[in-house]
Order: sequence, then structure tokens, then C-alpha cells
Amino acid sequence: MRGQGGRRPGFTLIEMIIVLTIIGILVGLGLPQYQNTARRAREAVLKEDLFQFRKLIDQYYQDKRIYPASLQTLVDEKYLRAIPVDPMTNSATTWIEVRETPSPDELTPPETLGVIDVRSGSEQRALDKTLYNTW
Repeated sequence: MRGQGGRRPGFTLIEMIIVLTIIGILVGLGLPQYQNTARRAREAVLKEDLFQFRKLIDQYYQDKRIYPASLQTLVDEKYLRAIPVDPMTNSATTWIEVRETPSPDELTPPETLGVIDVRSGSEQRALDKTLYNTW
């Protein structure tokens, strides 16, 4: 069976190269968008984790009138089930605990100062160019 002009039907090598080139361009355009979407999702999880940590620290302070000694204290006293994994470092041990600052006239040992804030342990920059550990 021959097509018009005595040629067999089917794709030529040039047509196949053009199709593969178009597919490659589309994949090249979609891949950065996919990577940014995944990064945006991790940033959203980090923001939510930080919000929840701060809310629980405030609740702990309202209940006990002192700040928790560590993040593990929140787990031990059932304010948290477990310390969540930092989505930027993929570790639950890299959270940075920000402690109270003692007043100059107090002689408070640093180990008794409670945790008043939490930050990510990541040194990377966010999509908005700020450092994750400053959020």
C-alpha cells in the first residue's frame, strides 16, 4: 500500500525531531513552575508550623505564667504531640529556640530563661529573598 506519490505513510525523521523538540520545550517551561510550587508548599508549611509554635508558647505562658524551658517541654506537657519536622531542613532538631532576655538588674542563669519564639534552622533564602531563619 503506497500513499500519494509512491511514498509509504508514516512520520519522517524531521517530523519526529520537531515533535520531540516541542515536547522538550514544554517540559522545560513546566519544570521551574513545578519546582516553585513545591517550594511554595514547603514555605506554607513552615509558616503554619511557626504560627502554631508561637500560639502554643503563648498558651503555655498564659497557663503557667512562665515560658517553656524548651520545645520538648511543650511535648512533655501535652501541648504538642511531637516536635514537627522543619520543612526546610527536613529535621525536627534544627529549630532555633529564641530565649527570654533577662533584665540587666536580674541575675538569672541562662538555663532558666524560657523559649519565647522559634525560628527555622535553615540558612536558605525564600522565594521573596528573605532568610527562612528570620521568619
